[in-house]
Amino acid sequence: MSEQPAQSAHRTDDARQDSGEGTRDDGAVSQFVERFASQLVDAGMQRMSARVFACLLASDSGVLTSAELGERLQVSPAAVSGAIRYLSQVDMVSREREPGSRRDRYRVHSDQWYEALARRDNVLTRWEGTLREGVDSLGEDSPAGRRIAETLIFFEFLQTELTGLLQRWREHRDQLRADLESAGR
Repeated sequence: MSEQPAQSAHRTDDARQDSGEGTRDDGAVSQFVERFASQLVDAGMQRMSARVFACLLASDSGVLTSAELGERLQVSPAAVSGAIRYLSQVDMVSREREPGSRRDRYRVHSDQWYEALARRDNVLTRWEGTLREGVDSLGEDSPAGRRIAETLIFFEFLQTELTGLLQRWREHRDQLRADLESAGR
């Protein structure tokens, strides 16, 4: 099947969850999905995974079945399956069973970007340990040892800043949510 943006009307909860300010412009939504997916590809994500992720992100419910994803993106079930496999492995989507059915649904979470960055903290910790071993084995006075030591110092700095940044985000997010709740949204 072609990987052209879906232009057909979206028939799931997204249409029903419209805010009442008019109907959803499916063409504009498809253009957004393709544009954002392209930017994710430029950042290193696999193309189909980027399209599936952007499609889930653009759905009001944040939950779609494989068939719905295939219909919206005009791709085969196999293409969706491969993308979901990758996105699940990197914890960008979760799989859940549709109640009363054997069909799986795929969900993108509101705190997706926070969670992705928080997991990077664990990666940085592992890298720091390996870099320390590299400095020890190469000698801190060798050119390679100094280069690796500077890399280690950069990652230590990044991890410290990331920890504070994530804490400030949680506080900011919680305030935003409280403000929305008090406004009745």
